[in-house]
Amino acid sequence: MTFSQIYKISDTKLIITLPAGFQNKEVLVTVADVANSKTDKKAMMKLAASDPLYLSDLKEVNDDFQT
Repeated sequence: MTFSQIYKISDTKLIITLPAGFQNKEVLVTVADVANSKTDKKAMMKLAASDPLYLSDLKEVNDDFQT
């Protein structure tokens, strides 16, 4: 079972209430800077908009769905 949620942290403590299905289970917590991740993804998409290989691949996929 997977449970994903983004939390805003204003301190160094995080308290998470998990769904009942997670009782008596092990969980893995990963902390990532979501703001930077989103900024990086936006920058990559801007670069992709002018990348000939990406645009070619996009056209090919689009053509596949047109037929």
